Amino acid sequence: MRSRIEQRFRGQTAAEEAHASLASDRPAIASAVTRVAAVPPGLCLYAIGDIHGRRDLIERLIQQISEDAAQLPAGVKPQVIFLGDYIDRGLQSKDVIDYFINGDLERFDPVYLMGNHEEALLRFLNEATFGSQWTRYGGAETLYSYGLAPPNQRASLGSHEEMAAVRDAWMRVWNEFRVRLPAEHLTFFQSLRPYYSIGDYLFVHAGMRPGVNLAAQTTRDMLWIREEFLDDREPFPQMVVHGHTPIEAVHYDNRRIGLDTGAFLTGKLTAARLHGTHVAFLST
Repeated sequence: MRSRIEQRFRGQTAAEEAHASLASDRPAIASAVTRVAAVPPGLCLYAIGDIHGRRDLIERLIQQISEDAAQLPAGVKPQVIFLGDYIDRGLQSKDVIDYFINGDLERFDPVYLMGNHEEALLRFLNEATFGSQWTRYGGAETLYSYGLAPPNQRASLGSHEEMAAVRDAWMRVWNEFRVRLPAEHLTFFQSLRPYYSIGDYLFVHAGMRPGVNLAAQTTRDMLWIREEFLDDREPFPQMVVHGHTPIEAVHYDNRRIGLDTGAFLTGKLTAARLHGTHVAFLST
């Protein structure tokens, strides 16, 4: 199941992905969950999977969270944890960041984690030549959302002169993007955390390297790892809550909770609700 949707995201254009469909919207519980993980008393945590430029969906999900949080017992504080990948693939990428920084979410004491797509944007800000690679996995939509169009990559295949023209075009886009990116957005991207640890839970974008202590984990693994983390069976000291790898339904077992339900493609943005030792899910 994981491989089917992952292949769609890696190998198709946005137009092709838009016509894809998913087989199931039921939670995928790999085995009976016997592990008991607890949130510190007085907190209810809402962890949200990959948004990928869908402000419409995050606003809808936050409304659901607001309604749920209004029913919490007195003295219980809601906190929202975003697992990264706020931009790319979706054309509302800039709008998502505008929403984050407008102050409305401060009532949830939000925690924003770094995703590999935010890392890619920061790399492009420092390396104009990275732009063509970034656009291959969603950066073009982010550029469009800031009012810029990436150069036509195929135009560089005809001659050395055309290759040089495309390089010059990328330099113009790079310079303009650095001008158009609001200072508040840059500050937001630069402030993102690699992980968040609280109670019996560890929140991270992609996952963790099996057999490695938290202090020795690399940022690259936390933003990019896939199979080595997903296919291992040994539990970590904390329950790991992550996104990054799109799946057809929530994955929940004794070692991890996977929340990337492919929102940009499916319209389904998912949150885990963690209160005491209870685990539940909200979805658009």
